Amino acid sequence: MLEVDKILEKCGDCSRLQLLMLLLFCLVNVLSALHYYSQTIISFVPTYWCADDLPANFESPHTSSCLPLGQNSSSTCHSYGYELYLDYQSLTSELDWICGDAWKLTLGQSMFFVGSVVGSMVLGYLADLVGRLPILIVANLIAMTGNLLTIWGTNLTLFCAFRLISGIATDSNFVMMYILVMEYMRPSLRTLGLSICIGFFYCLGSMAAPWIAVLMGSWRDFLLVTSLPLLVVPLFYFIVPESIQWLISKQKYDQAVVCLKRVAQINGRRVEESAYEEFVEECKFSQQNQKASPHLLHLFKTPRLRRNTFILFFKSMVITLCYDAVSRNVQGLGISPFIMFSLSATAILPACLLIIALQDRIGRKAMASASLLLSGIFISVTGGVLYAASASDRTTTLVVSLSVIGRFGVTVAYNSGAQYATELIPTCVRGQGVAAVHVAGYAFTFFSAFILYTRSIFSPLPEIILGLLSLLGACLCLLLPETLNRTLPTSLEDGEDFGKNDRWYTFSFLDKRSPSATTLATQSAKMHSQSTDSSVYF
Repeated sequence: MLEVDKILEKCGDCSRLQLLMLLLFCLVNVLSALHYYSQTIISFVPTYWCADDLPANFESPHTSSCLPLGQNSSSTCHSYGYELYLDYQSLTSELDWICGDAWKLTLGQSMFFVGSVVGSMVLGYLADLVGRLPILIVANLIAMTGNLLTIWGTNLTLFCAFRLISGIATDSNFVMMYILVMEYMRPSLRTLGLSICIGFFYCLGSMAAPWIAVLMGSWRDFLLVTSLPLLVVPLFYFIVPESIQWLISKQKYDQAVVCLKRVAQINGRRVEESAYEEFVEECKFSQQNQKASPHLLHLFKTPRLRRNTFILFFKSMVITLCYDAVSRNVQGLGISPFIMFSLSATAILPACLLIIALQDRIGRKAMASASLLLSGIFISVTGGVLYAASASDRTTTLVVSLSVIGRFGVTVAYNSGAQYATELIPTCVRGQGVAAVHVAGYAFTFFSAFILYTRSIFSPLPEIILGLLSLLGACLCLLLPETLNRTLPTSLEDGEDFGKNDRWYTFSFLDKRSPSATTLATQSAKMHSQSTDSSVYF
């Protein structure tokens, strides 16, 4: 809202409060990374073998085996031995969820993403009813509760139930703080400030997760140590102000003014009472002139808008699925999963920096297509190497390098995808449309655990599936229109006509620049700060 940006200039939109909120957002990034990847860390599968009737001079094998050693292959194994990675006891090795029982772990992990879909919808709805700050606190407490309960989830029913509870918090425990920080920051600093926080501290949390597990020695202690720090988040209530835009949308003008006065006080600004009164009057006038917005289903009424919407849905599903699966695909690559997990996480920071450097230069379409293409090629080649080459130091180095590059590509696609969807969906249904695209992506991650499970059938099969999905997503992105330096659609009619003359090979960086185009870029840059405002994502 323009009225909010104007009053925040007087109260301070780049001062002490904003710095404090960014620091808290950095903490939320670390905690969110530890929570999101907790199910990967607790599920590491060490090398295992059948421990029935082992000879006295037994030496542990280099590869896992479900069958009794030296006996008939049709025999059934009753107990297993493990060669633990760095003496870390995972849930998998403690409960013997391997071989014929491996599906239990896969099902439990999938329930986490069922919870994330339910949580995104329910908590998102509640955030519009009671505010962003209460839901931020509730979501993080749910995350803590779900992970702590998982410690006692030693049978399939309890494990699935507790992982579903933990998954309910996913996304909302991060997004609500993102919205609050974004709303109180100067528009020109939002992308840079938020991207750097995410790049550095989500990366830090991801890299630290496996080594916290090693330090703790067991999956139970890991969940305990990474869950208890979430108790800090309720203290945000005494520091972080509620969303001004939400308060105005609910016509809670007095509370909005209280929040603004608190912002001014923390930032050391003196604002006249008349400025607050003028702000309230402007908001009331703006709300009186608002028209009823179209519904989400209107996106599917006209052919071109329907096609673009379906592509955005599929792109979100592919990117979110590949991002999750590639992030957790750290086993069976010939290297310790702890080291592989940390190496893979190093791709997060460069991906964020690349988006800052290139997205406004080469365009959204080129960024989306190229990143998915890069990811698809390198992930597919990783599968080919796993299939064709024998395990050796050289092969391991090659596989790890290809896997990290694949993670880099899909991270770029994932982090840049929200902005592209936001710009393509018309303003009148943008909030509903982007939320639906977002939830569809999370729903599709239900299958990521099953895709990784296919490694037990055929070693390179997960890479083949993920690579093909990435390549298909890259091709479909070519059918979308470019949005950089263009007037974005506001009505459904604008959305239907937007990019009508574009072809699959139309890219922003190939356009010939002229004085008129330069003028257009300047105008759209002003619009960009409003129309791609992250508040419309949710």
